[in-house]
Amino acid sequence: MIVPNVAPIFGREKIKETAFLKAHSVFYKLANRNYVRLELNQSLNQIATEFETENNGIQMIYLDANFPFIDGFPLLPHLSHNDGKKVDVSFIYEDPNGNLTNKKPSISGYGVYEKPTEKENDQNMVCKQRGNWQYDFPKYLTLGKINQEIEFSEIGTRELANLILKQNSVGKLFIEPHLKSRLNLTNDKVRFHGCQAVRHDDHIHFQLK
Repeated sequence: MIVPNVAPIFGREKIKETAFLKAHSVFYKLANRNYVRLELNQSLNQIATEFETENNGIQMIYLDANFPFIDGFPLLPHLSHNDGKKVDVSFIYEDPNGNLTNKKPSISGYGVYEKPTEKENDQNMVCKQRGNWQYDFPKYLTLGKINQEIEFSEIGTRELANLILKQNSVGKLFIEPHLKSRLNLTNDKVRFHGCQAVRHDDHIHFQLK
């Protein structure tokens, strides 16, 4: 009752859920990890609406966003979710028949990776060889793997990423380098997050300018 009324003082508000925009788990809401700036809230809803219009019934699923208070207060284990400008969203998946689905492969929404093929750049290996042992740590944070019949949808995830990149308010999008190439994401907003972070082949991170 208190937090949602105080958060606007810090320039943040709850993510406004709709039929097309949902949290992956009630945990993110109960833990107050679902706060963003007004501009990001507007972009999330616009992206989700446009995506559902093209893909009837398929939702945009968000994961960690930010805490409601105080710029610089860390949202562990993330390095940068501390100012209301960042949010993680799930990849899009498809069922065995090739139809897009709202199902996801882990209980937490994190930790099930769309790994590089033998011909793709293995950034995880590069970072761990440099001593960044934490790079694939989220594999321990799945809380359990589920829906093992579903597969990563290149078409659906590419479409979602391009809708995100189309937003003028968005400054950066982080995704693993091999997926950037596989999905042919050529926009300058698509960046590598660095070996000091964790791998991004289980979700998309994007943020305001």
